[in-house]
Amino acid sequence: MKIATMMMKSWLIILAFMLPSVTLFATECVSYTKKGNQVIFNCSDGSKLSLTVNSSSVVKVWFDQTGKFNRSNKSFAVVNEQLEAVGDINVNEEPACYELFTSKLRVRINKSPMQLQIFDKWQKLIFSDFKDKGHVPDSGAVKAYKVLRNDEQFFGLGEKTGPLNRRNRSYKMWNSDRPCYSVTEDPLAKSIPFFMSSYRYGVFLDNTYKTEFKFGTESSEYYSFEAAGGAFVYYFVFGKDYKDIMEQYISLTGKPIMPPKWAFGFAQCRGLYTKEAQALEIAAEFRKRQIPCDIIYQDIGWTQNLQDFEWRKGNYTNPKGMLKTLKQQGFKMIVSQDPVISQQNNPQWAEAEKAGYFVKDVRTGKSYDMPWPWGGNCGVVDFTKPEVADWWGKYQQKPINDGVSGFWTDMGEPAWSNEEDVDRLNMKHHIGMHNEIHNVYGLTWDKVVKEQFEKHNPNRRIFQMTRSAYAGLQRYTFGWTNDSGNGNDVLEGWGQLENQAAVGISAGLGGIPFWTTDISGYCGDITDYQAMGELYTRWMQFGVFCPLSRAHHEGDNAAEPWKFGDVVEKNSKAAIELKYQLFPYLYTYSRKAHDTGLPITRGLFMEYPNDTEAIKVDNQFIFGEELLVAPVLKKGERVKKVYLPEGEWIDFNDKKSVYLGGQTIAYRAPLSTIPVFVKKGSIIPMMPVLQYIHEKKDYPLFIHVFPSYEDETASFELYEDEGEDLGYLKGVFSLTKFKCTTVADGYETHITPEDKGFKQSARRNLILKYHLDKSPSQVSIGNKTVNNLGEKAIVADLESNKASTGWSWNDVTKECWVKIPDERKNVTISIK
Repeated sequence: MKIATMMMKSWLIILAFMLPSVTLFATECVSYTKKGNQVIFNCSDGSKLSLTVNSSSVVKVWFDQTGKFNRSNKSFAVVNEQLEAVGDINVNEEPACYELFTSKLRVRINKSPMQLQIFDKWQKLIFSDFKDKGHVPDSGAVKAYKVLRNDEQFFGLGEKTGPLNRRNRSYKMWNSDRPCYSVTEDPLAKSIPFFMSSYRYGVFLDNTYKTEFKFGTESSEYYSFEAAGGAFVYYFVFGKDYKDIMEQYISLTGKPIMPPKWAFGFAQCRGLYTKEAQALEIAAEFRKRQIPCDIIYQDIGWTQNLQDFEWRKGNYTNPKGMLKTLKQQGFKMIVSQDPVISQQNNPQWAEAEKAGYFVKDVRTGKSYDMPWPWGGNCGVVDFTKPEVADWWGKYQQKPINDGVSGFWTDMGEPAWSNEEDVDRLNMKHHIGMHNEIHNVYGLTWDKVVKEQFEKHNPNRRIFQMTRSAYAGLQRYTFGWTNDSGNGNDVLEGWGQLENQAAVGISAGLGGIPFWTTDISGYCGDITDYQAMGELYTRWMQFGVFCPLSRAHHEGDNAAEPWKFGDVVEKNSKAAIELKYQLFPYLYTYSRKAHDTGLPITRGLFMEYPNDTEAIKVDNQFIFGEELLVAPVLKKGERVKKVYLPEGEWIDFNDKKSVYLGGQTIAYRAPLSTIPVFVKKGSIIPMMPVLQYIHEKKDYPLFIHVFPSYEDETASFELYEDEGEDLGYLKGVFSLTKFKCTTVADGYETHITPEDKGFKQSARRNLILKYHLDKSPSQVSIGNKTVNNLGEKAIVADLESNKASTGWSWNDVTKECWVKIPDERKNVTISIK
């Protein structure tokens, strides 16, 4: 009987290989081999499944139909697989399965049919192949089918349109140039094949070919992810919550770099920002109108030819002088890069052609002739060729030497290379064909830009903002959400605006904590500025809560705040000023983003995963951890429905009104108002309005304290550093911890500074603003009672007197101010 069974299995295998286009399903798992933390399971059809235990909660899964485990290129995304010292893995063989264990997981391979299942330590099934279709090969492609639970939800995949919950939707990864994209259009310009499930796991499909994800669109019983070619490798990540899973993904793919401080200021751009006189005029107007601004961009036409990094003749007469003037006014200039060399640029084209620096056409062996949206046909620079890096680095350093502060890398898909542009698949890169390299082309470019910048400018942070990239981009660059807005009718861009909230939150879930929308929406001609005013205002009010904030519009459509009339200018200025006031808070969370990879702009589901209403919200977000922002995103809306999660929430506009969480409220939001709420028991550090981030070093800090309940504390640890060097990577920074405990007869606050080779200022004041119900009877610092000076007296010598102490009470605002000099010593403040 045993011999007959073996013969039947052999005939089935032979028959399977005789049928040329048959999709093969997993057969029996017959044995395994083990080496250290890797176990390879061998199947009767010759295929193999490799499991590598990277930590107690991360397992690398590699299915290979051939059983050879060959990979044409090492991972572009994963930089650290040694997450924990796990040692040798023991495999238990049972009659029906193999099992291996970690301190958090039980991993089972059922033998017949082969089926991967992963349980938590309490034996709850977390992740499972769907029947015998766990990994289904088909002519080089592989599709994985996984069990789908009725209540399972999915979040992630990076910068994608539509709702945050991916359930019942499908998505592709193929970097695409999609200007004026709709609220459902897919794919877009970035490919980040990482998602998280409400069942407390995440999956990162580390494959650069075209991939697809179908979250229940084919069946209510399973979801799937697939790759058109290449090694089928994915990482299973188990965590206690979404934040834990996200941090482990970042451990795999690398920490985000921190932007320079000034990057968190406001930035202004326009498609035809390409002239010296114009840049100086715009900058002067910002300063004249006292609208804070740190950055003036220059778009594609700044350069003489793509991409020689030479200032366009006639447009710029004295670029060094221009940049010197801008610097004196507190401005930085960012210029664009494209990843191509125009054939019109004969010297540089000839140089690159002779050196073999262009991507080849596999049909001819010659440089691929690439049509381009600007500047005529081009050669596509092959950044996968090692020699290209230094060559490109010398060119891009030219404007840096003139005084430019950084770059935005545009059109790195490369442009006009969408799914329908099949001729691009004939491009041959140094390390592979375009079907493998397409999704990482922008990433390879960003890597060169960053590494070359640091080579030529040691100990200086790069500013690089990119449109197109792959997982792991956070190691090199920041992002913006591509060309949004309604190109057919600019005034009908409300849908795109509303979806930008979800797109940006989703970008953060892909490891991009630092991003911006194009404030005003990039697309569409603005012919009626008055009619556009409301949309511009609401886009601005949303945009200032993007970690980076840039106003930008196509062509010569001006998008400066004063173009839309006095009321729009007033409201836009107020929004921008709020961004600057919140800089200490934002910058602290930028450090946390660097350390953990967690987004700054977070979906409510991430902070409140067990709140069934919170997980439905796409148009609100948590900014950091203490602030909830619910921007108005609909035309004509003046009363905003806001969902408040559990707890108590205080109106951050008046800092007095209190709302009970767990409900939806109707909040009055005229054009001058952004609905923002702070959670009770929070501390928010702020600063005065500056015209640019580095305008003053000794500015006072305003520490807003919203005390918690009796015997509970509110705390915040403020992070500060030099802001432009790489000291943050070497532990050079300062921390200031504020901890306020509510006691029976008042409040006790401890201030604990810790300077690690850096101190923001030796001459600044701290103003603690306590938001209370009634006036204190006594305030003491240490053991010394301080005088009630009155609010006017504190304001009067805020900048000049850096030695005195005092307090005040405002019965209208219900604020108690306590002023102390920041002497970098431990301080205790008692309020009775």
